[in-house]
Amino acid sequence: MLQLQGVYSALVTPFNDDGSVDYGALRALIQWQLDQGVAGVSPVGTTGESPTLSPADHLKVIEATVDAVGGRAPVIAGTGANSTEEAIHLTREVLGIGVSATLQVTPYYNKPNAEGLYRHFSAVADLGLPVVLYNVPGRSAKEIPLSVVGRLAKHPNVCAIKEAAGSVERVSAIRHACPDLTVLSGDDGLTLPMMAVGAKGVISVCSNVAPAAMSRLVAAALAGDYATARAEHERLYPLFRALFCDTNPIPVKAALGLMGKIRPVYRLPLCPPDDACMATIRAALAETDLI
Repeated sequence: MLQLQGVYSALVTPFNDDGSVDYGALRALIQWQLDQGVAGVSPVGTTGESPTLSPADHLKVIEATVDAVGGRAPVIAGTGANSTEEAIHLTREVLGIGVSATLQVTPYYNKPNAEGLYRHFSAVADLGLPVVLYNVPGRSAKEIPLSVVGRLAKHPNVCAIKEAAGSVERVSAIRHACPDLTVLSGDDGLTLPMMAVGAKGVISVCSNVAPAAMSRLVAAALAGDYATARAEHERLYPLFRALFCDTNPIPVKAALGLMGKIRPVYRLPLCPPDDACMATIRAALAETDLI
């Protein structure tokens, strides 16, 4: 089974001024990420503005990401949906193009029961591509119950879970119930404490703007060098906070815009941050020597 550890950047989707996808900026961002030492990338998740991408854009961004990576690192592609049929369709479309795994978000809005969640994720996993479960109740209004995680961990294609519920205790509970299931943090600010209790890395928003520093933090934690990991965590802490001064990915795209990496363009209903948030982002980038 696929073994994941390290930093996987939850890539933004850069747009041109007219709202079309800026594939040149995407390729340049991916190259920079790999040059800075991330373990892999994860396109078209929450940070990639997946809800506003058309099906054609969604698949083309994944294809462009795979092409830009060129087999040098794992690509964990967001192909989840709140409709099982749609999640299966998107996942089938990326089979055989070089995607390493699929990131499968908890079905949002319709709030399925435990059995429905199990059947949903199992149906996607049955396609054969390694699955990273994505537990993010703040977005989906539904947590994947520990009992369901335990059942899914027995599926040969369920390789990991991205934990974005804000709970270090839940990481311990998963490790206790499913010791062979890889846990990846979904919260940058909790990466260090989650790794202290057994997580193997992070699918990161912050690494879009600070890939080398996030990679150092996680590498140190994996090596058991918690003094170094803590020092990196403390240095990045202002950035962790600033990148969530508004709804993700609004701040991280604004930060990348200030760094000259992308145009800070969004698709509605997302829009630029207000002046106070921009000031917070600019100050955090300056404090961490990124501008």
